[in-house]
Amino acid sequence: MINLIVATHGKMSQETVNLTKMVLGESEQLDFVTFVPGEGPEDLIKKYQDIIAKYDSEGTLFLVDLFGGSPYNAACRVVAETENTDVITGVNVPMLLEVLDAREETNDVAELVQIAKNSGINGIKIFSELFVDNSDDEDEDLDELDL
Repeated sequence: MINLIVATHGKMSQETVNLTKMVLGESEQLDFVTFVPGEGPEDLIKKYQDIIAKYDSEGTLFLVDLFGGSPYNAACRVVAETENTDVITGVNVPMLLEVLDAREETNDVAELVQIAKNSGINGIKIFSELFVDNSDDEDEDLDELDL
């Protein structure tokens, strides 16, 4: 199974993982890393390496908040030295839920990256755009919502 490490500034990663537990229940090899004031890149790298070391896994995917931020930069340093690993930015709940589900079907980090990318983008919905009149039956659009 591929490790998933959610890493963000502050405690967003912890709460994102907690939210997925509410929806899907406990997940194996899903960890979060917080980056708080007073910590530096070396602290993040150590946290990442400690998580990777505790599993006999087939790879690791880092889901981080910001491109160019410390969680991203530290993850890139780990990825550069580790096989079957990658980093994707812009972590959000739909992305993590889809990756958790897809992880059961693949041991290929590159495949999970594509799933993460697509689900992250497709998970963004704009209320006013859901009701663009593309059909004669506007009630169909309303029926698709889980309100």
